[in-house]
Amino acid sequence: MTKTKKEKVSAEGEEVAAAEGAERSYQELVANVNPISQPLASKKLSKKLYKCVKKAAKLKNIRRGVKEVQKFINKGEKGIVVLAGDTLPIDVYCHLPIMCEDRNMPYAYIPSKVDLGSSAGSKRPTCVILIKPHQDYQEAYDECLEEVSGLPKPL
Repeated sequence: MTKTKKEKVSAEGEEVAAAEGAERSYQELVANVNPISQPLASKKLSKKLYKCVKKAAKLKNIRRGVKEVQKFINKGEKGIVVLAGDTLPIDVYCHLPIMCEDRNMPYAYIPSKVDLGSSAGSKRPTCVILIKPHQDYQEAYDECLEEVSGLPKPL
């Protein structure tokens, strides 16, 4: 009898914890970012980038994952690189901002890889996405491009 009560309590606790995890604020997410996550997008810019990623994903116009993004940066493909700031270990993707700067590509960090993956239409968290330009969402893309380009680069 006590076992069933403990199981019920733990199941309720897990549900509460899961609900709290789903509704994390921007400040809580920013508290968990890496020290190299510069330039970090503001809350407003993060939402714009998530929307742009969502539109691009519908048209299959994104590159996701370190390996694929790195390959297409080397090939000279243009677009906005969006990196997740809470990826550990940092060594996985710390070379990508340097590659972007060498090729004058705009890039920005956002606080959550889980949110980045879900905006790309996946249940799997994603640490890097390259958004390619397209006519169907050109207005949103240009707006994001302008704001990301205006972010101050790290020294």
